[in-house]
Amino acid sequence: MRLGLLPLGRNTFDVAFAEERLAAMLDRLDETGHELVGSRELLFDADATRAALTDLVERGVDRLLALQVTFTDAAMIVEAAETGLPLAIWAPPEPRLGGRLRLNAFCGLNLASHALGLRQHAFTWAYGAPETLSDAKLNDLLTGEPTSDAPEVASGGASSDAARQVVAAVSEQRIARIGAHPDGFDTCAYDAARLKELAGVAVDELPLETLFDEARAADPRAVAPVRAQAEEDLTGLEAVDQAQLDRSLRLKTGLDALAERGPYGAFAVRCWPETFTEYGGAVCGPLSMMAERRVPCACEADVYGALSQMILQEAAASEVFLTDLVDLDPEDDSAVIWHCGQAPMSMRDPEVKATATIHTNRKMPLLYQFTLKPGRVTLMRVSQALGETKMIIAGAEMLRRPMAFTGTSGVLRFDRPASAVLPDLVASGLEHHLVLAYGDHRELLREVAAEMTLPVLEL
Repeated sequence: MRLGLLPLGRNTFDVAFAEERLAAMLDRLDETGHELVGSRELLFDADATRAALTDLVERGVDRLLALQVTFTDAAMIVEAAETGLPLAIWAPPEPRLGGRLRLNAFCGLNLASHALGLRQHAFTWAYGAPETLSDAKLNDLLTGEPTSDAPEVASGGASSDAARQVVAAVSEQRIARIGAHPDGFDTCAYDAARLKELAGVAVDELPLETLFDEARAADPRAVAPVRAQAEEDLTGLEAVDQAQLDRSLRLKTGLDALAERGPYGAFAVRCWPETFTEYGGAVCGPLSMMAERRVPCACEADVYGALSQMILQEAAASEVFLTDLVDLDPEDDSAVIWHCGQAPMSMRDPEVKATATIHTNRKMPLLYQFTLKPGRVTLMRVSQALGETKMIIAGAEMLRRPMAFTGTSGVLRFDRPASAVLPDLVASGLEHHLVLAYGDHRELLREVAAEMTLPVLEL
C-alpha cells in the first residue's frame, strides 16, 4: 500500500521527545514494506498540515496515516477524513515519570475520535509504543477495515426521590460561559436551547475581557485572603513569578464577583491561550479554589463539562474534578487522569504535599500540584458523543502511586479491564473531559439519568 503520512504535533509540547518518538514510529513503519509517502517531520500548524494533505491526495495514496505524536485539536484530522480516503490514526503513549506531560497524544486521539464520530467518519486506530505494538495491531491499523463496535447504551432504569432532588437542584442553576471553546474542540461545543430543555440550566455567554476586567480592578484587600489561602494550601509559592502570581490570584476574585452577581452555580472558562498571552496569569489555581468551595469550573469553555460537574457534585454532595484521561495501560490495567493543576485540595493524597507550580507549556503560575488520594471514585459525563445525548458512568479505584505527571493527577483502575475500556472509549467517540468524585455514586446517577430520560453508557 501507499501510505500517506501526516505526523501531527504542537510545539508547546516536548518537541525533542516528540521527534524521537516520531523517528521510532517511522522506523517501525519502514519495516512493514509499505510505501511511505509524505512528510517525515512533524507538522506543527494548519497551513503546513493542509499543504501536506493536498500533496498526499494528489499523489494518490491508498490510506492516510495520521501520526498523533503530540496532542493537537481535531480540525486537521477532520479535514483528512473529508478527503474520502481511508484514515488511520496512531498515537504513542509516554512513560509515567512524574514530570511534565510531554506528548499528551492520547488526548489528541480522544478529540479526533469524538470529532470523527460526530461526522460518521470511520477510521482505524492504534495506541501503543512502536517498540511494543504487536505486528497484528500494526497490520490492522494499516490495512484493516474500521470497526463500529461502539458499546450499546442502556435505556430504562427508574427514577427516585433522591434523583428528582438532584435534577431539581441543578435546574435552578445558571452557568457562565466565559469565552468560546478553542477551535477544533468539538468536545466542548453546545447548544444553549438543547441544554436548557435537557436540564433546565441557562447559560450566559460572557467575553473573556469581562473576567480580565474584574480581575484587574480587584481591590488588593480582596486579593489578600486569596493569597493567604494559597499560602495555607501550598508550599513554594514564593518561588514563582510574583507579578504573574498576583494576576493569577486576581482571577479568583473576578470569578467570585461574577459568581455572586450572576448568580452562577458553575463556570465554563476559556483558559488558554488568552489567559497567558493577553492577561498574563494562569486560571488553573483559581479553578482549584473555586472547586474546593463547590463552585465547579470547566476549562476550555466546556459547558457540558460544567453541567456534568453540577450534577455529580449534587449527587455526591462533595467536590468534583473535571479531568482528562491521558493514558490507559492494558498491561498494568490502569489509567491516568490529569489536568494542569486544578483539582480541589480535598482530593489531595494526605501523604504528599501540595506545591505551587507553573503551567508546563505556558510557564506561568498559579497551578496546584499534588497526586490524588487513594479510594473509591465515580466518573461521569453528560455526553453528546456520536450526536446522541447520554450519560457516561464508570466506577474505579484510585491507587496510591507515585505522581504520573505534574499538575494534579492520579492513577486509577477501572472496574472493567483497561483493555476493554480503551476500545469502548474510542469506538464511542467520547469527549476528552470526564468528571470525578470520590465515593460510589453510580446507582444514584443511573436514577438521575432516568429522571432526565437519558440512556446510560457504562465504561
